[in-house]
Amino acid sequence: MAEQVHTLVVDDEAGIRFFIKETLERAGHTVITAGNGEEALDLLRNTHFELVMLDLKLGGRVDGLKVLEAVRWRWPDAVVIILTAHGSLESAMSAIREGVDRYLLKPLTPKELRDSVDEALEEQRDRLERAQEQAQEQATLEKGPFTVDLQKHQVIYEGTPLELTPSEFDLLVYLMQNAHRVVSPPELVEIVRDYRPEDLYEARNIIKWYVHRLRQSIEPDPSHPRFLINVRGVGYRFGE
Repeated sequence: MAEQVHTLVVDDEAGIRFFIKETLERAGHTVITAGNGEEALDLLRNTHFELVMLDLKLGGRVDGLKVLEAVRWRWPDAVVIILTAHGSLESAMSAIREGVDRYLLKPLTPKELRDSVDEALEEQRDRLERAQEQAQEQATLEKGPFTVDLQKHQVIYEGTPLELTPSEFDLLVYLMQNAHRVVSPPELVEIVRDYRPEDLYEARNIIKWYVHRLRQSIEPDPSHPRFLINVRGVGYRFGE
């Protein structure tokens, strides 16, 4: 059952508004109602709603599709459930293509309303959790014994934080992200210096010092590197 869900009900029938408000408040929602599209737009401008129950056929100058557009523009993560009569299914299908989570045919029972709302909110929670997990995965890089928090600019080696300069951090991260290939000296110089060398000789002379310093920080034995591997005549690769 949903709890403390901030809900907007938009319908030009007072009886429907009362029915939905009473049903959802008993399920733990905080409910605000609007009797027309203009009133709904005013509420949506400055108030965030987790759930919007929206009738497509509204009296006045602003119809349900215009309200839907406003919801999707202002509060894109809101769950939207369309209310429609049997004769308006075609309009409901158009709304679904615009991005609604459910549609309900009027009249409906309290159980139908509660079940549909609970299912839509649960699906939204699952989507948000997956998005957060994906964002976390994108913010964390793991290769071999290294774990990199890209947001905190922190490198952990076998459980121990490493003290790296920004250029050393950028060099290590880039090589880890491109561990499937050998990266050329000019490309690496561009990463650590934001500068494209004029020739390969210059690039090699620049990047070798960055590699040398990074090896001192991350290699158990810098004279026999395990992670920053030099591929003679080509460049460097990350070894796991």
